[in-house]
Amino acid sequence: MLGEERRRRWSDEKKLDIVMSVGVDGATVTEVARRHDVTRQQIYTWRSELRRKSLLLPSVGPVFLPVDIPVARSPSGMHKGADGLSAKIELQLCCGRSLRFGRDIDTATLTRLIRAVETA
Repeated sequence: MLGEERRRRWSDEKKLDIVMSVGVDGATVTEVARRHDVTRQQIYTWRSELRRKSLLLPSVGPVFLPVDIPVARSPSGMHKGADGLSAKIELQLCCGRSLRFGRDIDTATLTRLIRAVETA
């Protein structure tokens, strides 16, 4: 006797939910796979499948937009935001990932950081 079939059926909605949870609160593909009792390869396969079905948008490279942030200087000469706190920028990336950095970061470094985070 072969026993019961262990193969599970996943709806596109559930697959999308699992795929989109990668990166949320820093969750890696490995962590998400473990949490849902699937393999990492299954998540990558679902990602491709969902893109083919146009249910998941393909990730595009970083998009830079001009941002105007009001900045004031404190008596100590440090840059302060409009709320009086040190000027920090938070950039929300795909799948819930985010980067936080100071306003004086150079474009080349920021581009490398974005590419590193997006390909992880």
